[in-house]
Amino acid sequence: MRNRARIMIPLVAAGLLAAACSGGGATPTPPASQPQSGAAASANPDQLPRNETLYTTGTQWGPPPNFNPIREWDSAVGTKGLVYETLFHYDPNAAKLNGWLAESGSWTDDTTYQVKLRPGIKWSDGQPFTAKDVVFSFELGKMETIPYHHLWEWLKTVEAVDDQTVKFTFTKANYQQWDFNLYSRSIVPEHIWKGRSEKEVLDGINENPVGTGAYKFLSKDQDRVVLQRRDDWWGKTALNMEPKPRYIVDIATPSNEVAMGMLLQKGLDLSNNFLPGVANLVKGNFGLTTYYNEPPYMLSANTAWLVPNTTKKPMDDPAFRKALAASVDVKKIVEGVYGNLVKAASPTGLLPQWDKYVDQSVVSASGFTFDTAKAKQLLSGAGYKDTDGDGYVENKDGSKISLTLIVPSGWTDWMESARSISASAKTAGIQITPEFPDFNALVEQRAKGDFDLLINNERQLSNSPYTYYDYMFQLPVRKQQNTVNFARYENDKAWDLVKQLDQVKTDDTAGMQKIISQLQQIHLDDMPVIPLWYNGLWAQSSTSVWKNWPAADGSAPKTGAVMWRNWLELGGFETLTQLQPAAS
Repeated sequence: MRNRARIMIPLVAAGLLAAACSGGGATPTPPASQPQSGAAASANPDQLPRNETLYTTGTQWGPPPNFNPIREWDSAVGTKGLVYETLFHYDPNAAKLNGWLAESGSWTDDTTYQVKLRPGIKWSDGQPFTAKDVVFSFELGKMETIPYHHLWEWLKTVEAVDDQTVKFTFTKANYQQWDFNLYSRSIVPEHIWKGRSEKEVLDGINENPVGTGAYKFLSKDQDRVVLQRRDDWWGKTALNMEPKPRYIVDIATPSNEVAMGMLLQKGLDLSNNFLPGVANLVKGNFGLTTYYNEPPYMLSANTAWLVPNTTKKPMDDPAFRKALAASVDVKKIVEGVYGNLVKAASPTGLLPQWDKYVDQSVVSASGFTFDTAKAKQLLSGAGYKDTDGDGYVENKDGSKISLTLIVPSGWTDWMESARSISASAKTAGIQITPEFPDFNALVEQRAKGDFDLLINNERQLSNSPYTYYDYMFQLPVRKQQNTVNFARYENDKAWDLVKQLDQVKTDDTAGMQKIISQLQQIHLDDMPVIPLWYNGLWAQSSTSVWKNWPAADGSAPKTGAVMWRNWLELGGFETLTQLQPAAS
C-alpha cells in the first residue's frame, strides 16, 4: 500500500483511510459491560473490565496484518508509539521536539548531532536499552527497501559513544528532515532483530514484538488488537506520565455506519473515522465530544489536493491548470459534501498550524479563488475554445479534452467531491468524468502515471512545511512515483529551493519564511497541484467511560485524540495520559 524506499513517506494516509467507507463484514462484538478483575481480563481478553479499557476505531479496516514498526503504513494499531518508541515526540502546538527515549539532542557542530539517552530504560523482555539499539535501528536504513534508506545519502555514520550517547555524523546538515526523523523512526532491539534478512526486516510480521513502550500486545483477532499497559514502563518515573487505560482495544469496523452505531451505544470510546452528521451528534444528548464544539469540529490533519498529471495535455499547460483551479467550487464541497466538517484550504495549501509561513502578499497578488468567469477567461486567453459547440473547450489543436478524475471506490465523501468538481468544471467548459477504481488499482495507476486527475492527501501535519514542498516538487521524477510528486511536475529551481529549505535550522523562522515565500510564488504561478480543503483529524469521543478528552475550550488537553499510525508521536500518546475515568 505504501512505498518502502523513501524517507519522508510513510507519513501514512491516515486521513485517507479514515475517510474510507468500506462495505461488508460483520458487526464487531461490543465490549463486555461488567468489570472483571485484572487476572480474569488477562486470561480472557474478550472480557475486559470496561472501566479500565479504551475502545478505539478508525485506523484499521481489516485484520491486523503485522506488528512490524518498520512498516509504518499497515502495522497493527499502536505498534509504533505504544509498543515501540521514538527518540523524540513532536508537539505541534508548541512547534518543538520533546525528549522521549532521548533525554536531549543537539548539533555539536555543522555536521554532528549528539543524542543523550535516558538511563534505566528496559525492553519489555527485561534487557537494557542502550545506544547500540539506536545505532542498529538507524543502520537498518542502509537496506535499500527500508523507508528511511534515503537518510543514508547524507548520514555518514552512527556511533555509540557510550551506553547513553549516540553520535550522528552527516556529510551535510538537512535540519528539516533530521527533526522529522528524530520523532519518526522506531527504535528496535538489536538483540532480537540482529541477523534478520532485509525481507524479514521489511515484510516480517514480527509476531511477538519486544519494545520499550508503555503497552504490549495481549491478543489479536480478525477484527481487533488488544494491548495491555506495562506496569514497569520507564516513562512513569522519567516522564512523570502514564497512560490511563489499562487495556486498549482497537476494533476494525467494517464501515463508518457501524462505527457510528457502536459509538452511540457506548461500545466505542474514540472513533477516528469520518462520520457525517457530527453536528447533530455533538449538539444532541449523546455524550459525545469533539475538539471544537462548532464547525469544523476537528483539528486539521492534512491537505486534500487535486493532482493533475502534468505529463499529459492539457495538464502540461500552467494556464490550463490555473483555469482548472478557478473552476472548482470548494465551498460547495465543504458545505454540501462535508457539512462544514472540513475547512477550505488556503491557496498555498499550508495547514492552519503553519499560518506564519504563508506570505500573504504572494497570495494577494497570485492566489486563486473559485471564479467561473475567470476560469473561462483563462481558458480562452490560452487558446482553449469550444469550437464544436458541445459546451466543452477543446485542446489548442482542436482535439477533444475528456479528462477522468479518480478517487477510490467506497470513499463516499471523496466520490461526492469528485462529482462536485466535475459539475463545477463543466460550467467553466472543462469535461471531467469521475471514476472510482478499487483502492489498490488506483495506487497502481497513480504510481505509473496512468491517470489524468486524482485527489490525494498523503502528506500529514509534521514538524515543518518542508514535508509539503518535498511532496510537491521532489525530483527526479521516476518511472514509478510511489509517494511524492504524483503530478510529475519538473521544476529544477523549485527543487533547489526545497533542498535549501532543508538546510535551514528549524528554529530559524525568518530563514524558512524567505524560502517558503519563493516556493509559494512558484506554486501559485504554475499550479502543479491544486489545494482543495483541509482534511480533519477525525475524532469523536464518548464521555460515558472516559472523560477529559482534548478540546479547544477551557482547561481540556490541546493534543490530538488519535490512534492513526504515526500520530501517537504527534500528541496522540499524551492524550492517553490525560484521560480520566468518567465514573470518578
